[in-house]
Order: sequence, then structure tokens, then C-alpha cells
Amino acid sequence: MKIRVGVSNRHVHLSPDDFEKLFGNIDFYSIRDLSQGGEFASNLTLTIRTEKGSIENVRVVGPLRNHTQVEISKTDAYKLRINPPVKMSGDFDGALDIMLSSGIGEVLVKEACILANRHIHCKTSELSKYNLYDGKVVRVKVLGLRGGILDNVIVKAKESFNLEMHIDTDEANAFGLNNGDLVEILEEE
Repeated sequence: MKIRVGVSNRHVHLSPDDFEKLFGNIDFYSIRDLSQGGEFASNLTLTIRTEKGSIENVRVVGPLRNHTQVEISKTDAYKLRINPPVKMSGDFDGALDIMLSSGIGEVLVKEACILANRHIHCKTSELSKYNLYDGKVVRVKVLGLRGGILDNVIVKAKESFNLEMHIDTDEANAFGLNNGDLVEILEEE
């Protein structure tokens, strides 16, 4: 089965409390809808910092969440001189602490920084149609000159999701993939 690719650049999801500390009552709105229902690239950016490095203009993604989460690539981690774990979004066990700065406010967020595990979004109501289930681990084939196999791709299900595989910029660059390219979920052996 072929599915579309979504390439995910570094970004931050904020909790309401951290949003208030960083931005106060600044307007928070969408400048572009993202591929997954209800999610958007907001008008706001932050600087993420460690003791040994920083990255400016990191996009804040909405809507607000229960827990602040910072998703970066391994290349970003080298620049920040940290080694965050590969985790699924929302899994903060072992996630690293990171400083966020808006120019208005600053906050040290505990257990927030991760390298997002590659994953496939799927509507809950469409799981059986594609012979998938929430949490299923699949292999994905990439065609082309830089093709190959992506192992350990985890299925995430929610009714607001649209069928799409998310990878970070490092993975996309390694395989020569762009937003909207097609890849193939391999059948179980």
C-alpha cells in the first residue's frame, strides 16, 4: 500500500502554562494548516537553548497541548550538543530538559526534548481497511536513487488523522524524500 510522506522540521508544542510564561497574551493563530486535522503552524517562533548551543526561529505548532514538547532532528541535537532519546510524541520518559526563549519570556522545560520516532498517522475508522492497528510496527519501502527500507515505523491512530508517514528532515534528506512523495508499506512476511 502506498502512502504520502510528510517531512517534519524542528518544532515546539506548548502547554498553556508555558505559552503564558513565554508570550503572555500575544495572539496565537494559524499561518498554515498542517496535514493532520486541527494542527497548524502558528505565527510564533522560539529559540531553543542548551548550555552549549541554540537554534533560533523554531516554529510553535498549535493547538496547545497538556505538556510542552520539543521535537528536533539528530543534526539539531549535534548543534545543541545534546543526545535526546528517540520517542513517540507524548512519551516524555527520559526526554531531555531544554530552555525556551521568546524574547518576551523564558522557561526551562523539564523532560520535553525528543527525536520523534518515524510514524504513520491513520484515522481510527480506517485502520482495518489498511490492515493496521494503533501501535503496529511496520516497514516502509522508499523507491528512487536513494531508496531503501525504513524499519520500526509506528502506526498512530486518531479519528482526526489523515493517512501519512511522518519523518524528520534528516531521514527525508537521507532518502531524497519531499513532502507529498509516495512510499510503500510492506506486507508482513
